[in-house]
Amino acid sequence: MDELDERVELIPLGEAKALAASEFAKQLLETAVDYKELRMMYACAIKEVQTQFEVLETEFKVRYQRNPISSIQTRLKSSSSIIEKMIRKGIPFSMENLEAQIHDLAGIRVICSYVDDIYALADALTSQDDITLVEQKDYIRHPKPNGYRSLHLIVSVPVFFSRQKRQIKVEVQIRTIAMDFWASLEHQMKYKREIPDQQHIVEQLKN
Repeated sequence: MDELDERVELIPLGEAKALAASEFAKQLLETAVDYKELRMMYACAIKEVQTQFEVLETEFKVRYQRNPISSIQTRLKSSSSIIEKMIRKGIPFSMENLEAQIHDLAGIRVICSYVDDIYALADALTSQDDITLVEQKDYIRHPKPNGYRSLHLIVSVPVFFSRQKRQIKVEVQIRTIAMDFWASLEHQMKYKREIPDQQHIVEQLKN
């Protein structure tokens, strides 16, 4: 999960943004030890929230004789994605700004079979004593203009280390198998320019 040993990939952003990206990368490397430690903390926070979902999955199996969770995916945002997002939002690079303003550095995606399962799992997660709901965006009841649907939660979870306890934010996305298939296909359409009749397929997807 250590992205620092990679050479930070800069996306074509135009000359001004490329210069900004280079400066960001330089500052990131100057704070290499702190940055690596911060990424370690977020990786541990992902494990904490993933464990919460795995416990809920086990409980649902025993209580209701069915499993509401089809799969759980996790990811730690890459250094290049962090840099690009901070530049796009005009956020000066610092460890403090990274923690305070980038809420999706750690991410978990939970795939369910039914819409009811999404809200049941979200309620079960956020009602736990050690989980604090920071923000919720319901793109199921209120889809994005392009048709994207998912429930997004920003939660804060305590992570215990040898010398300290830290509250770390994790982005949780909960969606059905169908919503995930749609989002994956729409994402591919966005980045694959050579697909014939692309606009027609996008309209079909939205419908």
